[in-house]
Amino acid sequence: MRERDNETSDDVDNGVLERTDNLETTGIGIVDGATAQIDLALPTLSDGDDDYVEDDGSALPVSEHDLRYGDQDAEVHEVAADDVATEDSAIAENERDESNEVVDADVVAPHGETTVSAQTGVTRRAMHHPVSSDKHALERVRGARVEEEPLQSRRLDQLSADRESPDLLTADRLIDRTRVAGAEPEGMWQRLVYGATGGRVVLADNARVRARKDLDGRISAPLTGGAKFVPVLSRKGGVGKTSVTTLLGMALADAREDRVIAIDANPDRGTLAERIERSSGKTVRDLVRARADVSGFNDLSAIVARDETRLDILASDADPHLSEAFSDRDYHDVAAIAAHYYSIVLTDSGTGIVHSVMDATLELADQLLIVAGRSIDEAKLASETLSWLESNGYADLARGAVVVLNTSRPGASLVRPSELEAHFRTRVRAVVTIPYDAHIATGGPITFRRLSAATRGAARELAAVVVEGLRATGTVR
Repeated sequence: MRERDNETSDDVDNGVLERTDNLETTGIGIVDGATAQIDLALPTLSDGDDDYVEDDGSALPVSEHDLRYGDQDAEVHEVAADDVATEDSAIAENERDESNEVVDADVVAPHGETTVSAQTGVTRRAMHHPVSSDKHALERVRGARVEEEPLQSRRLDQLSADRESPDLLTADRLIDRTRVAGAEPEGMWQRLVYGATGGRVVLADNARVRARKDLDGRISAPLTGGAKFVPVLSRKGGVGKTSVTTLLGMALADAREDRVIAIDANPDRGTLAERIERSSGKTVRDLVRARADVSGFNDLSAIVARDETRLDILASDADPHLSEAFSDRDYHDVAAIAAHYYSIVLTDSGTGIVHSVMDATLELADQLLIVAGRSIDEAKLASETLSWLESNGYADLARGAVVVLNTSRPGASLVRPSELEAHFRTRVRAVVTIPYDAHIATGGPITFRRLSAATRGAARELAAVVVEGLRATGTVR
């Protein structure tokens, strides 16, 4: 502290602390009703802060001295960084003795708390602190250390540098790979060598096995951003739209770990539930009625039917009158429940694109599948569907769609399949051809394992293309 030039004062005001709850009082022996005296060190502010002013109004750099003598009442202002600034002031009157010694300024705390005497010997002028928060203001004015966060709520990277986080306990770090036996390979020769050498020699998979594993990886790739909705559309009946929905759902459910559901939203008596062997006896109408009572997946599983591939089916009403009453609002209610429990929601939307549920179906769609037969009229209707989508606000969905050329009749067609594919590739993201399969042509339940290898492979390729499209869109719902 320094005295003001050519000035002496008989009276000097000492700063009085309004609050003492943040002062470090560890080690101070306090007896109830007594007082204790400590030295309070006020913080030194940076040169850029003009917190103190001379009597003539000029600024005094705080680096030269934190505080100056004064003969007026001391006012301490704490200014918060919010829109509303609050100002508290404290006035203390103390006396100097004859030898100009500084008399302790007692700061009296409430009864039962620590009473502190601050031996500062200074008077604070009007100090205005532009601070970012109340905590910072308290720290700067009172010199108190802001309380640290509880240890259990602190980030691990704020602790000592030699402490590791749980993320570092990885399998690559902990498992001794030299002691882990390789998986038994596929193929006759691979298994023979693997068994003869006690598992020490593992031959590489052949090309067919590698292709199958690669396809598995494409189908099972993770999806982010909530449930994905994939409607299956067709302008013409009899092209195999429901069969394609079933094949796609089975291929997805068979390879993925998450849940997949196919909803029959056909307003005119859909047959999706008849394409699997199991039936729950419940329909989409039952889910609409019980939607308020569905509090867990067990409630939903009592309404849907599950295939052996783990594909869940939500059937439509058998009564056409009830089916026609299934509205876009009902579809939204069902879709909201399905989105809560499933990662992929397929919708067999029925024939046509102007029925009551189509608007809701297209609003939620992340990707479209358009099924076309391998005839001229069927191909034209599919192409016209794309034109309708482009002219009605769904151009992005049309460009990212997948056209499925389904072969629903046996024998060779006079229509060149290569020309059909070439046409649709100019309009959509991908084209997949499903070959004829007698097991599907019967119209009965489809067993995925009983399909021909070509049909099963085409269904899996379709599933991989759909997942790739969903991952590319990055839609978050």
